[in-house]
Amino acid sequence: MDAPESSREIYSNPWISVREDIIRLPNGEPSVYAVVDKSDFALIIPQDGERFQLIEQFRYPLQERCWEFPGGSVRGAETFDAVEAARTELREETGLRAENLTLLGKLAPASATCSHRGHVFLATGLTEGPHEREPSEADMRAAWFTRTELEAMIADGRINCGQTVSAYLLLLLHERTGRSESSSTGG
Repeated sequence: MDAPESSREIYSNPWISVREDIIRLPNGEPSVYAVVDKSDFALIIPQDGERFQLIEQFRYPLQERCWEFPGGSVRGAETFDAVEAARTELREETGLRAENLTLLGKLAPASATCSHRGHVFLATGLTEGPHEREPSEADMRAAWFTRTELEAMIADGRINCGQTVSAYLLLLLHERTGRSESSSTGG
């Protein structure tokens, strides 16, 4: 598609902006798109043998606490470095440091409305240390789960984060095929 005929910002804060674009469809009809622009993010699967570390935090839009893999974006960064974001988020949210990060793939969790993409990493060779959570993450907790527990949590809806479920699928595909989007990066 061509560039929008018009575009206007509706809202912005340090994390997101929302704009309205008017585009012309192939049949000549105009169409309106509301687009949420957000920074890309890193999502990390911390794996130690058959154990996985998840975080639990209150998700305001859902008004509930949610279990998910750690992850996020780096606020204020001029460019997005997926590996650095993964290391930072893993350390901040769990206290873990990874010797190896393997990029498993990328996700577009809300491609109909949002511009950001997630970079999914498998973190291995883990060392525990103190977490460095931001004030907004003060209620966060981290815990280890076996593969059986993780899969049961997905199956019964205790894990309802689409990004976490998709990331786990990327891990399963990686384990089955031995392929990933790129090779491991040491630490």
